[in-house]
Amino acid sequence: MSRTKLESFPKVSLTFGPSPIHRLDRLSEHLGGDVEIWAKREDVNSALAYGGNKTRKLEYLAADALEQGCDTLVSIGGVQSNHTRQVAAVSAHLGLKCVLVQEHWVDWNEVNYEKTGNILLSRIMGADVRLNAAGFDIGFRKSWEDALAEVIANGGKPYAIPAGASDHALGGHGFAGWAFEVEDQEKALGFTFDNIIVCSVTGSTQGGMIAGFAHSNRAQSVLGIDASATVEKTWEQIKRIASRTAEAIELGRPLDDSEIVLLDRWHDDIYGIASEHTIEAIRLLGRTEGVIVDPVYEGKSMAALIDLIKEGYFPKGSKVLYAHLGGQPAINGYTTAFDK
Repeated sequence: MSRTKLESFPKVSLTFGPSPIHRLDRLSEHLGGDVEIWAKREDVNSALAYGGNKTRKLEYLAADALEQGCDTLVSIGGVQSNHTRQVAAVSAHLGLKCVLVQEHWVDWNEVNYEKTGNILLSRIMGADVRLNAAGFDIGFRKSWEDALAEVIANGGKPYAIPAGASDHALGGHGFAGWAFEVEDQEKALGFTFDNIIVCSVTGSTQGGMIAGFAHSNRAQSVLGIDASATVEKTWEQIKRIASRTAEAIELGRPLDDSEIVLLDRWHDDIYGIASEHTIEAIRLLGRTEGVIVDPVYEGKSMAALIDLIKEGYFPKGSKVLYAHLGGQPAINGYTTAFDK
């Protein structure tokens, strides 16, 4: 069985256990009360630097790094990358060195954008942060490969973690486990969620979910919300990661394209910058529930959830699970987005 196979992979415990699920009653009521909205909170499930979805993925990658005797975690992201902040936290927690390449993926010129939020936290935690002017791309990056080569040249043993901990042999394992975790929580709750809403950019969060839920033939209930604005490339990466993860945990069948659902109306035509529509979704969630989401990822998936409910996408009585993947520290780099 897939679950048993997944449990055979070593991992380092970096979370408090299963992430909590709770209802968003006031938001549900505000949107008409016909759809019950729940949230699963990756953002409050780790003691390490505000947590987030990458911490769950890094449980597997960190175990692999330690097993190989690596002394330096080397990763890459944008200037306000949630992922690199979590890599810095895991490195500090495990006593490893950390090199982070922070590329200029977002054309956002707010004062102190390169000094506050996630990047500030990474520096506080002792990471070697290297700014690079290269633009956005979810593929492998030369700047990251150069950083790996430099660690080797200096006598270190690096462990390569791609953007988002995604396009890696173990990248989908954390969220395959998340899917099994949800099914355990559903048994305790006494019902099954009709849909799961999740933001997708580098692909392994949704890819892992698909691989996990596929064992119950419900992967198509996972609605990925693209925030990359490179939709075809992201879909292909989700498919590749989901297929690789499904094979690794012995699903026993190939995934069908219909099981990979990526909706493309909410990326605001650009990675990393939010439209006023997304900002309003962030405000609505904050004012109804006291729950904060960021403009780069979770704000866009929340905007999608709100619109889909308003449009009648979900049948009356549906229970929808919103995957809150974290990312709030990045808001400190986007204060002017909330000026209006």
